[in-house]
Amino acid sequence: MEQAIGGALFLCGAVSVLTTGGIVAVLIVETVAFFREVPLAQFLTDPQWTPLFVDKHFGILPLVAGTVLTSAIAILVAMPAGLLSAIYLSEFASAKVRGAVKPLLEILAGIPTVVYGYFALLFVTPLLQQVIPQLAGFNALSPGLVMGLMIIPMVSSLSEDAMYAVPQSLREAAYALGSSRLQVAWRVVAPAACSGIAASLLLAVSRAIGETMIVAIAAGQQPRLTLNPLVPVETLTAYIVQISLGDTPTGTIEYKTIFAVGMTLFLGTLGLNLVSLWLRERVRERYA
Repeated sequence: MEQAIGGALFLCGAVSVLTTGGIVAVLIVETVAFFREVPLAQFLTDPQWTPLFVDKHFGILPLVAGTVLTSAIAILVAMPAGLLSAIYLSEFASAKVRGAVKPLLEILAGIPTVVYGYFALLFVTPLLQQVIPQLAGFNALSPGLVMGLMIIPMVSSLSEDAMYAVPQSLREAAYALGSSRLQVAWRVVAPAACSGIAASLLLAVSRAIGETMIVAIAAGQQPRLTLNPLVPVETLTAYIVQISLGDTPTGTIEYKTIFAVGMTLFLGTLGLNLVSLWLRERVRERYA
């Protein structure tokens, strides 16, 4: 019976590993086929992305710029809000308040992203246009702000866990030297948990980069090499959605672009996740 249970558990783990391997294999095969027709230098340096036009350009830079722009706005919103809420929950809130506030905060992570997308398009954008008249109907600012709200629970929860793991002896030593609760939080606990906090921020960035529906709905689908948040942009994920609607014939160079874009997205998020895991292991070793 134990051998059967062990075999079943092994199969469950093998399914996930094989699925990941299959995804990577498909990406590699189709990406290699794409680069047989498009030079890598053009893909990395061309400032235009127009694979669906008659005059075709295959420069990934406009999509990368749109992705970086919206993700940067999101992390600028989520980082201060998430860290401040984590410090409050870890160092100032009572057990009763913490037990009530933390689940309410994490409700944000359970809202479907398509709801966030229409919230950004139909509520946040008109609201911002009253303050910024030159803001376009589709823009990078609105989805960036809403993505920031969406990933606040990730930053807050992971950062709070890292702070909670800091040994109580460090807090007691700081209190014994006459430090206030605020000084202990900012000058003792937060620096001691910096590796875990940095890991939470990197995971949040990965989540923002991989977000699809919010940017597909509210950012517009106009690839342009710009860092202006007031104009329409297109991200890597939004382009994949655009091509995957079924209008592009299978096997064409236009169809193969989604795999090249997907590989770019995969490598970017993989790099961030690896750095995040390294930081988490570092903080575990420090307090083991």
